[in-house]
Amino acid sequence: MDVRTTSVPVHRRWAGYRHWIPVPLRRALVGFFVALVATVGAAVGLSLGSRTPVEVGPFNAEMRVTPALAGETEVAIPPLGALHLDTHDGPTRLTIALGALDQARTQEIITDPGGITRAAESVPQDVLDGVIRTGLGSLGAAVLGAMLLTGLVFRSVRRTAWAGGLALVLVGGNLAVAAATLRLDALEEPRYEGLLVNAPALIGDVQRIADDYQRYTEQLQQLVSNVSTLYTAASTLPVVPSESGIRVLHVSDLHLNPAAWSIIRTVVEQYGIDVIIDSGDIVDWGTGPEAEYLNSIRLMGVPYVYVRGNHDSALTQDAVAEQPNAVVLDDQVVEIAGLTIAGIGDPRFTPDQRTKPFDEGERAAIQQQVVDAGVTLAERIRQYPQPVQIAVVHDPSAAPPLAGTVPLVLAGHQHERRVEPLAPLAEQAAPGELPTLLMVQGSTGGAGLRGLEGEYPEPLALSVLYFDDELQLIAYDDITIGGHGLSEAAVQRHLIDLDEPEPAPSPSPTTTAVPD
Repeated sequence: MDVRTTSVPVHRRWAGYRHWIPVPLRRALVGFFVALVATVGAAVGLSLGSRTPVEVGPFNAEMRVTPALAGETEVAIPPLGALHLDTHDGPTRLTIALGALDQARTQEIITDPGGITRAAESVPQDVLDGVIRTGLGSLGAAVLGAMLLTGLVFRSVRRTAWAGGLALVLVGGNLAVAAATLRLDALEEPRYEGLLVNAPALIGDVQRIADDYQRYTEQLQQLVSNVSTLYTAASTLPVVPSESGIRVLHVSDLHLNPAAWSIIRTVVEQYGIDVIIDSGDIVDWGTGPEAEYLNSIRLMGVPYVYVRGNHDSALTQDAVAEQPNAVVLDDQVVEIAGLTIAGIGDPRFTPDQRTKPFDEGERAAIQQQVVDAGVTLAERIRQYPQPVQIAVVHDPSAAPPLAGTVPLVLAGHQHERRVEPLAPLAEQAAPGELPTLLMVQGSTGGAGLRGLEGEYPEPLALSVLYFDDELQLIAYDDITIGGHGLSEAAVQRHLIDLDEPEPAPSPSPTTTAVPD
């Protein structure tokens, strides 16, 4: 006997049994199954077809709408985590996944002086346009998914049309509820996941910092012109070094502050600077896009000697080295502008240390790396055939091993200016070695955006060092721009007693304040 098994379509099997079921119940069951299949098809359509690529500022992003138990907006920022916002009601979730930076748009924003401001202003419109496109695309994908699945199951044009209408009402209604219950104030109260849980502690109140930075940059532009007045005032201070000496500008910890370049260039021009020495942390995160900031080095017009800070990556160091007037020191000695200068980069790269605190063991090991870098540089200086006038490190913790090998050590890192004699380590002390002076610079960038987190912005700090014809440091001017309310620019001269490594007090007042 030849037995054959064939597949019977659902609608035919239903036709064989429907005469046993009362008409009202039969219609109710048909409606229920059509609605069920339409709902499943709409959900499948949403999951597969609601993804919409959008441009949000410099980012390439993707938006999608998916069913959810409660309405919310999720902003995914891989690999850092996500932000969850209670922006609307209804069983609909909007997901915004930020992707990679678009290289062309990022370059345009960085190179345009007003690019960042315009990009920030365009983001709300970019998001709104993306949400509208995503909503329309999701509605279409849901209707198409419901109709395709219903058509495959029931093979009925009428029921397929009903399924499409049902999906249109169901999904369109949910989107309408989300739009009607939109809460923009939810943007101020995000819930963080992943590494972003540290974001509030890291950047503080973002809107307040943005507002403060706008006022900050406007007032700093006014203060740039005061540097000329400061130089005139400094010329009346005691013992102005002769023009035949060498003038060095010490800067540190610019931290991506664009206002620092205007100040530096003005000081270079007014004071007749021969060489700039930067003791590190020129950027904040050591990333590729930050390299555009470093192009201002070439505008300074004098040699720019640089050592890497703990916020500067190897990528940052390479980008600095590409500038035509830059000299990068990493366990090296160079002769430049009449001076012999040694320097070494910070062995650490810890831009995220505020979001990933180190335990005590890690801190001790990292600190030992810094000290060891100082030991390495000291050995390099001892082997150099000529006397070295200046050693440059980032962290002052690397300075003690250099005591006795060089008369002056420049450092930064601590965002606080100080000058003190440097005592050699006990195991390194030797008779007849040079007295050494340690000069720690404040932040020439006012600590970047971090400097705006407090009640008052941090001042911009930089110093002019005067060397005589015998290459000895005889005086230095500490220049401070800003401070409480950005109300003043000041210069203070310090004289060096060559018999003592400590700066001697000037015999007359040395501070000149210029209101903005």
